[in-house]
Amino acid sequence: MNQLIGKKIGMTQVYTDDNVLVPVTVIEAGPCPIVQIKTPETDGYHAVQIGYGAKKEKNTSKSMQGHFKKAGVEQQRILREIRLEDAAEAELGQALTVEIFQDLEKVDVIANTKGRGFSGVVKRWNFHGGPASHGSMFHRRGGSYGMCQWPGEIQKGKKMPGHYGTEQRTVQNLKVVKVLADKNLILVKGSVPGANGTTVIVRQAIKQRKSA
Repeated sequence: MNQLIGKKIGMTQVYTDDNVLVPVTVIEAGPCPIVQIKTPETDGYHAVQIGYGAKKEKNTSKSMQGHFKKAGVEQQRILREIRLEDAAEAELGQALTVEIFQDLEKVDVIANTKGRGFSGVVKRWNFHGGPASHGSMFHRRGGSYGMCQWPGEIQKGKKMPGHYGTEQRTVQNLKVVKVLADKNLILVKGSVPGANGTTVIVRQAIKQRKSA
């Protein structure tokens, strides 16, 4: 169980043990109680379901209230599943904390990017646009989209204006600078997708490489 649900707090900078100032992202990770244990006998595979964030009981459906009551945990705002090779060691209600990252050197962080609403092709796809001179009539447009009489349609994948952002991204091999277990915080070197307050998944790096 090497994953936790958390929240991006923001960015700051700290000094390392070598007295080097590094930029870090502060992430509040956990505690995440185990809400459900899945086994091959009941579900066909090994996994555990973990939760994060307190939620009022009045804002929880009756079925989910029973789900949390069975595990003996409070109402959770977010639920995620962790696939395991063997879930025998897991216990219902067991709280996973940021201490699981204490001895790790690298982690991966999964989060959604900032939403930018409906955007044009220059902002969304980095189109150059047309001349900026007076009378051009072609500044930030995408140009011709249509086709000839055959096939007479716009093909899938054409770069056009549309919704931009709010896409899941994974940043790999972020160095763990410091773990503050008493505050449920982990400090990682570098930036993390999303705005402050964005829900993130922090996991052990699956493609670890040596530090630069």
